[in-house]
Amino acid sequence: MRHRRRRRKSSWLRRLTVALAAIPLTYLAAALIGSLVPVNRGWKEPEQGVTIYLANNGIHSDIVMPAKADGLDWAPYFPKGDFAAADAGAKWVAVGTGEERIYLETPRWRDIKPRTIWSALTGGRRVMHVEWVTNPGYVDRAIRLRPEEYRRLWAAIRADFQLNADSRPIRIEHPGYGRSDAFYRATGKFHALKTCNSWAADRLRVAGVRTSLWPPFVQGLTWRYRKVSVD
Repeated sequence: MRHRRRRRKSSWLRRLTVALAAIPLTYLAAALIGSLVPVNRGWKEPEQGVTIYLANNGIHSDIVMPAKADGLDWAPYFPKGDFAAADAGAKWVAVGTGEERIYLETPRWRDIKPRTIWSALTGGRRVMHVEWVTNPGYVDRAIRLRPEEYRRLWAAIRADFQLNADSRPIRIEHPGYGRSDAFYRATGKFHALKTCNSWAADRLRVAGVRTSLWPPFVQGLTWRYRKVSVD
């Protein structure tokens, strides 16, 4: 009788181990497929238009846009007074999204705690990160957009911010990582299926740009676009 109980327990543990191991493997397989499958297949980059960039630190991507282009201006939404000491001459704005605890409580990767990882995987509050950029020389990829595509991208990103009674993004009381960045309240949740990189891909999709169907990792997003170096 004891042997039967031991065998049942051992069999149950093996099944549980296999099931747990299958979760990350399934996620990685889905990420690979989602990164290879394109949306907006017929899109081609125009010869003229508004150029935006994708910044990439190996894990996270930001969309870097001109502060003012095609009649659209980010300055009223992200006034320099929201930042510790943003360069008055900065002409670029980098926007990204992330989970609240990861952004606000982990200025360094070594600061990540188990509860932070759990929150990011299962569904934490989403926030927006904005930085005024003087020289976008750190960017990884470039994408040139038609005016109507840029307007759709601009509107889609603006819609991610929670707005106050004056229709301005709500700044979070946090010092930021440096003197030219700040955090703002966002709409929606952040979790393993809605990452910072899939967010960027989704905004490009809305704009009409050819992009990956679902790239939770940055490499699955950036590989489609031309590599560039900005001086």
